[in-house]
Amino acid sequence: MTRWTDPGPYGSRGQWHVDDIDRPMPKVDVHRKFYFHQDRLPVTFAETLSYRPEVDLIAGAERDKQRLQVFGERYGVKALYTDAAEMLRNERPEIVAIPSNTKDHPKLTVLAVENGAKGIMTEKPIAYTLEEADRMVKACADAGVPLVCGAISANHPSFSRAKELVTSGAIGDVISIEAESATNMSQHQDWLYFVDSAPAWVIGIGDTPPGPEGSEEFRGQGMMVTMDGQVVFFRKGAPAVRISGTGGEVLKAEHYGVWELSQDTDTQAGRKRVQMPWPEPQMTSRLVVSNGFTDIFDCLDGKLDEPKNSGRRVAVALEVEIAIKLSSAKGGVRIDLPLEDRSLDLVYDWHR
Repeated sequence: MTRWTDPGPYGSRGQWHVDDIDRPMPKVDVHRKFYFHQDRLPVTFAETLSYRPEVDLIAGAERDKQRLQVFGERYGVKALYTDAAEMLRNERPEIVAIPSNTKDHPKLTVLAVENGAKGIMTEKPIAYTLEEADRMVKACADAGVPLVCGAISANHPSFSRAKELVTSGAIGDVISIEAESATNMSQHQDWLYFVDSAPAWVIGIGDTPPGPEGSEEFRGQGMMVTMDGQVVFFRKGAPAVRISGTGGEVLKAEHYGVWELSQDTDTQAGRKRVQMPWPEPQMTSRLVVSNGFTDIFDCLDGKLDEPKNSGRRVAVALEVEIAIKLSSAKGGVRIDLPLEDRSLDLVYDWHR
């Protein structure tokens, strides 16, 4: 599929391809303001960075000259490029945002590191192939550059609170982790933040053919076992993430839903599993881009060792998803990790 008709909120925008340099564009108010007291928070990479006092937005790149002009007018940026590689070489920005289509992530991430970037955030998904993801992660790791891959809920600080509860024993010993299998296992991988050991093997069943938008992402069910014996179940109809323990449970039913904590407690009716108040912060859905950049700055300030939604973690999730697809295609056989063939890939929705 090469072209798509997107009616959108402004009526028909015609047919276009992700590589087109002259794409249909809705009306844009370049003077629009976002006010926190109105809960109108920035969600784009550029808007988020422009709000941060420690950041000077110095340059932008966009193939579409119409969009590039609007960007320049909105943010008062003079260094405008139609070639992102040229921008990185000429401007050498310290913080780089790459909200491009997937195929450009590896090249631009590595090039940003080579030209002095100190922190990078890309859109999801991380890359097509395992080799590309490996290259991005290695380039950033070798240079000590924090890499965030995706504006997703795992960027939110409530995930740190959830992991603190799990690791502190608030729900006892972890028995299993459960996650939704049919919604972007490696694009929105809430489960992975709670897995510290490397995946050892997977099995998968029930994968489905590509959908109408071209995605070949896994849509079946499966299981992953880590080197230290931790088990993660991927099933249809499961919550975004559930961590079950011998003495309680941590649950988030939806990716941007609130967290729930249950603990085994002595009651008048005996020992029961009781829902407890969630310690702040609680999940909110509107700051995942800002939270991703906050993790980058916290890494640079020595407050974090690694972003919550780091490129390393996302690359692991990509490999798990590809391995589960392979297992399903072979009738549910065990697939050991890591995979030897790093050219293996996923195909995403057309707009990715």
